Amino acid sequence: MARKLIRILTGAALLALALAVQPAAAEPIFNCAEHSKIVEFLGSHYSEKLLAVGLINEAAILEVYVSESGSWTILVTNVSGRSCVVFAGQNWETIPVGPDLKT
Repeated sequence: MARKLIRILTGAALLALALAVQPAAAEPIFNCAEHSKIVEFLGSHYSEKLLAVGLINEAAILEVYVSESGSWTILVTNVSGRSCVVFAGQNWETIPVGPDLKT
């Protein structure tokens, strides 16, 4: 189940990255900025800290930021350091992985 979720999130992030490269002129799709500026904003406004990182491909990584209150943000960052918020929400729950659970 966890692998399926990771695959879905990775696919969505790749799609988001592809769309962010050539967005329609009248339709801003994502909030993008320098990586350090977004991370600073997430920390100061939402108290979110880095929880997980995944490699999408040689050109991008996916990061998950989460706060103790349950807010969360998923960023995609390219090799030049430009990050885009692709998803955000509330009520994040970290589920512990038991020894018998296959991922």
